[in-house]
Amino acid sequence: MKTNKELFVSIIIPCRNEVEFIPKCLDSIIANDFRKEKLEVLVVDGISKDNTRKIVKEYAKKYSFIRLIDNPKKITPAALNTGISYASGEVIIRMDAHADYEKEYISKCVKYLYKYKADNVGGTMITKARNDTFVGKAIVFSLSHRFGVGNSVFRTGAKEPILVDTVFGGCYKKEIFNKIGLFNEHLKSSQDMEFNLRLKKSGGKILFIPDIVCYYYALSDYKSFCKNNCRNGFWAIYPIKYTKIMPVSWRHLIPLAFVSCLVGLSGLSIVSSIFFWPLLLIFCLYLLTNIYFSLKIAQREKQFRYFLIMPFIFVTLHIIYGIGSLFGFFHLITSTKFWKSRLKKKSNIESSK
Repeated sequence: MKTNKELFVSIIIPCRNEVEFIPKCLDSIIANDFRKEKLEVLVVDGISKDNTRKIVKEYAKKYSFIRLIDNPKKITPAALNTGISYASGEVIIRMDAHADYEKEYISKCVKYLYKYKADNVGGTMITKARNDTFVGKAIVFSLSHRFGVGNSVFRTGAKEPILVDTVFGGCYKKEIFNKIGLFNEHLKSSQDMEFNLRLKKSGGKILFIPDIVCYYYALSDYKSFCKNNCRNGFWAIYPIKYTKIMPVSWRHLIPLAFVSCLVGLSGLSIVSSIFFWPLLLIFCLYLLTNIYFSLKIAQREKQFRYFLIMPFIFVTLHIIYGIGSLFGFFHLITSTKFWKSRLKKKSNIESSK
């Protein structure tokens, strides 16, 4: 068996219109302590319209291990699958263009992948604001807090290695793609979650390692925050149309349940006042919890103004995500393809009895 130093590593970076972030991303990879003669960096670009391609080509001229590959489909899962098809390494690491990585990121990924006999490892994603404003920082706080994102360990952190459903990016043994297939190209979003749940279902081991660290620059203006939440909520539900397994973990469905309860009980309260009381109870419990965690954040940051804005940011995160999930649900149940696939599955089960 090869030692960690002998293993060849392929890094795949899906990329499109990342002129602001791709230089910092590539610089952090170049600064990594992993041996460059055992490394290739495949930037799979979705035909960027800004100067991203020019920048990557300049890096490729200077560093022989960096390569630009076209992704005419322009979607992330296609970029990943294209990168995997070109990859020469025994180990594949997915990296994000709008992130940068600590000096030992690559070597730690490879080290822990084999030390713990895992199939995929990842680490702590420290979220930073693209817009260094008061609102931008508040948005980042919500995306890094358990009340905001639940038990998303790679966002909230942990003190020691633990088994998880998914990780940010991910460091995989290439052989796993031969075993369970590639990323689902029907899923413009959530494809990493679906793949990792498929990996876990096949008996694979996904491990979170806290001292593998990267810095992710999140969309942090309010309009983009709302748009991204709605999109994420939609793709927490809609992928069910294209996959045989539950493509996300149950925590992703909580905003859908929350918004559905609020909408349903509000409508029923018009018919009968008896439904007003459970509606009021849910609303009050959520409000009190929101206020409590907002106060804790203000105390941590030693700025009272965060107590004034965090409740609003948390509400935006949860409600907009839930609304997006409702849209996804209605698109799903009105899809003839979805019902045909379910009827076909039922027919196959009955015929096999």
